[in-house]
Amino acid sequence: MKKRFIKAVSVLAAAGILLGAAGCGKQATTVGSDESKSGITEKDLTRFMDLELGKDYTDLQATITVLNGRNDLVDTLFAEYNKRFNEMYPGIKVNYDTPTDYAEDMTLRLTTKDWGDVCMIPTTVDKDEYPRMFLPFGTINDMSKRYILMDNRAYGDDVYGIPAMCNVQGIVYNKHVFEKAGITELPKTPDEFLDALQKIKDNTNAVPLYSNFSSGWAMGAWDGYIGGSATGDPDFTNKELVHGSNPFADRGDMTGPYAVYYTLYEVFKRGLTEEDPTTSDWEGSKGMINRGEIGCMVLGSWAVQQFKEAGNDPDAIGYMPFPITVKGKQYASAAPDYAYGINLNASIDNKMASLIYVKWMIEESGYAESQDCISIIDGAPEPEVLKDFDGVELIVDSPAPAGEETLLTDINNESELGINSDNYPDCQIAEAALTKSQTLNEIMDTWNKKWTAAQEKFGAR
Repeated sequence: MKKRFIKAVSVLAAAGILLGAAGCGKQATTVGSDESKSGITEKDLTRFMDLELGKDYTDLQATITVLNGRNDLVDTLFAEYNKRFNEMYPGIKVNYDTPTDYAEDMTLRLTTKDWGDVCMIPTTVDKDEYPRMFLPFGTINDMSKRYILMDNRAYGDDVYGIPAMCNVQGIVYNKHVFEKAGITELPKTPDEFLDALQKIKDNTNAVPLYSNFSSGWAMGAWDGYIGGSATGDPDFTNKELVHGSNPFADRGDMTGPYAVYYTLYEVFKRGLTEEDPTTSDWEGSKGMINRGEIGCMVLGSWAVQQFKEAGNDPDAIGYMPFPITVKGKQYASAAPDYAYGINLNASIDNKMASLIYVKWMIEESGYAESQDCISIIDGAPEPEVLKDFDGVELIVDSPAPAGEETLLTDINNESELGINSDNYPDCQIAEAALTKSQTLNEIMDTWNKKWTAAQEKFGAR
């Protein structure tokens, strides 16, 4: 799998600036510590990379609470994992807590110190907060020798969050619906895609594109395509978007963020979504696309398995690249899913039990594969679902340069756009298209002005 990625070179490693924040992370491991009942020391908590599962700490006794948003898996897949995990670590009991509105609920819980032991770090947490909240797993350099995407939830040189899996950004579609509509080739540009959706509307009874507007979070998913998928550039997100001029402007070639938001705008403007988007139903949509009542949905590869399991026709579910072509070639962003974070304030024994659990989940459980996603273990095979991505280059965002780890977040917050952290910008586009209250160019002009002002405030221009 590694050879298909346009590899992002770590600016931190290249510059050799690996000292400042690393000290903060390691010193912070003493917070909330107590005397271990198993004789575990603070030094033991730095051994994530050389932990030998099934050999180290097998007599450890602890009960840990793991928080995530997968309430659909607690009694099935996660129950199976617990049984397998306990065959190796019988003394570690794992309890799951799965809030319905995970991101919002977890953001509030993290304001306390006793939220649990392991969580999936929400994107609402600023990176400079990591050393005060989470236990470091190791340095980016060391962790990257075995895993990919280690810079995503890192601060300074330390990794504070390990992705559960790697998502590939694309579009889930029903093959039978596309065939009935007369779509013989997968679209490669926004206009080809819109034409295909119109064929579905004209020739079938299926909803061309189900937006899941009322869920909110499904609308925010569109932001995940404005980087590598739309530009083919691993440096776009942390360099051009941060320092470039008017990043949301029309490039004139249907690439870049504008092309993604053009597609979103036109889908709603042309009536190619569910009849009343405000009453959409996420759980119901899973079965609908399996039954051929929906043509496609714009979601990451994590959704594929859920749709396959939602009905009697799993083979009907396919996954295709987002329809943007850059100089004759298609690209797809490969981005981390939620990342495991360990509570810095947990007891020493619970921290060690949490480290063991996280390592078992990413190396032994098969969770990524079960969700049709890419394992973060470097060199792991690609899932079968990516067969429609033949010839498509997978893009991993380059890390932010040293000293700019929070600059994108600062600009994003100051501009109040909330790109990739809030559902509002995408909902705004959809609402404007439905009500014809604003053109896309008017919206993008406003965004560029707000973004430029924020760039200037933080010296990014």
